[in-house]
Amino acid sequence: MPAAFTSTTTSRRQFLALLGISAAAVSCGTATAGGGGSGAQVKTLKYQGSVGAVTLPELAADLQYLGDLKLEWVGNTISGPQDIQSAATGQTHFGGAFNGAIVKLASSKAPIKAVISYYGVDEASYSGYYVLEDSPIRSARDLLGKKVGMNTLGAHSQAVLDIYLSRNGLAKADSSKVESLVVPPVNTDQVLRQKQIDVGVLGGILRDKAVAAGGIRPLFSDFDLLGKFSAGSYIMTERFIRENPDTVRTFVTGVAKAIEWARTTPREEVIARQTEIVKKRGRNEDTATLQYWRSYGVAEHGGRIEDKEFQLWLDWLGERGDIKAGQLKAADLYTNEFNDFGKG
Repeated sequence: MPAAFTSTTTSRRQFLALLGISAAAVSCGTATAGGGGSGAQVKTLKYQGSVGAVTLPELAADLQYLGDLKLEWVGNTISGPQDIQSAATGQTHFGGAFNGAIVKLASSKAPIKAVISYYGVDEASYSGYYVLEDSPIRSARDLLGKKVGMNTLGAHSQAVLDIYLSRNGLAKADSSKVESLVVPPVNTDQVLRQKQIDVGVLGGILRDKAVAAGGIRPLFSDFDLLGKFSAGSYIMTERFIRENPDTVRTFVTGVAKAIEWARTTPREEVIARQTEIVKKRGRNEDTATLQYWRSYGVAEHGGRIEDKEFQLWLDWLGERGDIKAGQLKAADLYTNEFNDFGKG
C-alpha cells in the first residue's frame, strides 16, 4: 500500500492528538494575537492555500475587497483539520475546514470561532463518490470490505460516507468494515483507475476533469444525500478576534463580497480572474483545471452562518461518541457579528 495512504485508526489518533496540541497551545497563549496591548491591529494575515485553486480570501484580495489588509501565503494544505489546527496554534491567522472538524476542535476546548462560510454543496459544487464504470459496487452494502479514498479522515468526506451507510440500513458494526483511506485529491482519480482503491471521493475541478475523461460513474454524492448546504467555515481564535475586531470585520466582509461576486459574475469571467490570479502568484501551478470551476457552493447570502450548518455535525459526532451529547451548542460555535455584507 502506498505510503500516502493512512488507515482510519491511525489518522483518527493523529487527529485527536493534534486537537490536544491545539488546545494546549492556545491555552498557553501561543496563538498569534495582534497588538499585544498596544492598540495596533494585525494588517497582514498568514494563511495556507490550495494548489492550482483560488481561495475566497485570495479572490477577495485580488478584487480589492480587503481594504488595507494583506495576505501572506505560508504554504498549501489539503486537509481542513490541519488548516484549522494551524490557525488555533497561531501558525496562521485563519483556517478553513468542514464544520464537523470545527466542532471537534472546539470540543477540545480550543477557543476558536467560525466567522464565515467558505464552501458548500449545491447542484454545481459537490463531492461525488466514484467507482470504475465496470465496478460491481452498486449499493451501500456492496461497500463492505472495500476501500474508499478521500482527502482526510474525520472530516466532510468521511461524515457523508457514514451518513450514506446509515441511511441505507448498515449498522455501525457493518459500517466499520468499510475502510477509509487518505489519498491526496490530485491523485485520487489515478489511484482509483489503478484499482488501489474501490471508491474515490472527487469534488470540484478534479471531479469534473475525471468525469470528462470517462470510465468512472458516481455511486452517490453529498448533494444527493443532503441537498444544498454550506459545509465549511473559516475560523479564527477568540483572542485574535477580540484584539483585532476591525481586521476581522474587514476580512469577513471582504470574503462575503467575494462570495457574491463569484455567485453573480458570469462563470467564464470568474475562471479568467482565477487563472490570472494563479499565474500572477508564481507558484509554478497548472491552470488548466480551472476551466472546470463551477461554484464555491456557499448556500447562505454573503456566507452568513446558521445553526443548522453545525447542528447536523453535532448530532453525527454525538452518535459516533466523538463528543458528549449536549457538550456544545451550535450558536456558540460561530458569529456573524463581523459580516457587514448586505447590512443597511
